[in-house]
Amino acid sequence: MAKLKNHNQHSSAKPSNSRRRFIQGLSILPFCSATGFSLAQNSAQPPIALAKLHSFGLLVADVTRSVDFYQAVFGASIQARQNDKVILRIGEGPRFFSISQAPAGQAPGISHIGLGLENFSLNTVIAQLEGFGLSPIDRVPANNSLDGAMNYWVDRRANGASDLYFRDLEGISYQLSSLEHCGGAGNDGEICSALELSPTPGMFRLTDLSHFTTFLANKDRANTFYTETFGRSFQAYQGENFPIIGVGDGLQFLMYVGGTDESAPQRPGRIDHVCFNMRNFSVDEIRKQLNDFGLTARENNNDTQPLMHWVSLRMPNRGGVEGGTPEVYFSDPDGIHIQLQDIGYCGGGGYLGDSCPPL
Repeated sequence: MAKLKNHNQHSSAKPSNSRRRFIQGLSILPFCSATGFSLAQNSAQPPIALAKLHSFGLLVADVTRSVDFYQAVFGASIQARQNDKVILRIGEGPRFFSISQAPAGQAPGISHIGLGLENFSLNTVIAQLEGFGLSPIDRVPANNSLDGAMNYWVDRRANGASDLYFRDLEGISYQLSSLEHCGGAGNDGEICSALELSPTPGMFRLTDLSHFTTFLANKDRANTFYTETFGRSFQAYQGENFPIIGVGDGLQFLMYVGGTDESAPQRPGRIDHVCFNMRNFSVDEIRKQLNDFGLTARENNNDTQPLMHWVSLRMPNRGGVEGGTPEVYFSDPDGIHIQLQDIGYCGGGGYLGDSCPPL
């Protein structure tokens, strides 16, 4: 395979905040009345039936370059197209990630997280979102901003599909969809009939999404919101104050890191990285393949450039093993961070990070 040239993170305790504490914390924010955010929640509202991490979006500088890169690395076939947006399959699908052109003046990055729901019904889920304090808007809010915070919107595509999104208090966007959603046509985007096979088998065989790690001004507020809204619990801890929210079968999770600032958000949060699970996980082999492919080993932790790879050792103080649970990362042509882990990785203890208490 031709080389690419370089273009210039447990214990079992389960602390939890109550919904009442969450509401009280939000009610003192000075911006609520000024912005019109509706933050009241119905204590009788049943949680939204989250089943799987399902998809995510990448905003990139060059769509063709990024598609070529991810097909070479993962052998990802094109599952669908939405105008200039390319939908790449994860494993056997229908889970996917999309690649779109970043708007002028905006840095590349992860645009949103897609969540797959049991028995998805657009109108039912909209009613649930409103019950948890979100309000409708009839436009797509600006990327990488607090615009549209605590709002939801529906993108009605020309092929008949209706894509539902919401944005949380710190501006992180999520798509809610059917588990059959593939980025294609049909009411729920479930029709993808023209698979374009990858021209290469790729270096690594992905099985599924593992997790997303998101940086926020107030991680506790996010943990409360998401455990309450989706009826989930903490499946492990990476350090005393950093729980992870279990999703689905106990392998996938959402992790929120950062501070405990209770004031109004001044800037949007950031989805730092996405992690995939893969078969035949071997730190040495992954590093060798990435080297052979043309990526360089990062030497300075504070200087991550595009097309680099590195290993972070999660020590016992962060739920890892003595000597460190290895977590493998690389950066794509735009510097977006991707993590690779074993198929059993759940963010917990053990060398493979595969020891988590039952949900």
